[in-house]
Amino acid sequence: MNGEQRKRDDEGSATRLLALSDGVFAIAMTLLALDLTLPAGLDPAGFERALGDAVPNLWAYAISFLAIAAFWRGHHQMFRYTREVDGTVIRLGLLGLGLIALMPFPTTLLAEYGDRPQSVAVYSAAVAAMGATQLALAIVLWRRSWLSTQALPDSVVRNDVVDLAATVLVFAVAVPFAFVSPVGAKWWWAVLIPLKIVAGRRGKRLRAADPR
Repeated sequence: MNGEQRKRDDEGSATRLLALSDGVFAIAMTLLALDLTLPAGLDPAGFERALGDAVPNLWAYAISFLAIAAFWRGHHQMFRYTREVDGTVIRLGLLGLGLIALMPFPTTLLAEYGDRPQSVAVYSAAVAAMGATQLALAIVLWRRSWLSTQALPDSVVRNDVVDLAATVLVFAVAVPFAFVSPVGAKWWWAVLIPLKIVAGRRGKRLRAADPR
């Protein structure tokens, strides 16, 4: 791509996109907590019942907060050396932010109707869609090295791509699995824990070995 084409495709700076992204991530995380309430004026017995009823909301909040936080961290790592963004990067970025902003809805479904297959399937699909968008963004930035001040080592990018692909695969499999067993599909998400640990440790090792 020549200089004129790059200039024509450039629709903003990476700094502006990151600023918008941080705002959307922060708002989405905050909105997750809005369902964590108890009615006022309860007697001791009613308070205990309401507190027990709030446990699914707390669980759904924790899961969604961790998921959004993981995507936020990965988003910043992807843009660590990115100087400019073009139309494709902006469109993928906005799609990803739209999915992040939507997360309070499937989180509420999971909290209120977590025993129903449709709720678990919708939640799984939402996380898989977020992961797929971020995966596409990572690949685009990897291939368009001219947008960055310096390119990350291929080994680092491949590890991040595999990590994101694992997230997409696990949650995508959970969508049909939810219609077989909603509880089993939620336990299936736990497969990601050892995968994330291994990918995270390998990523730290590869980044530490990079002199940049």
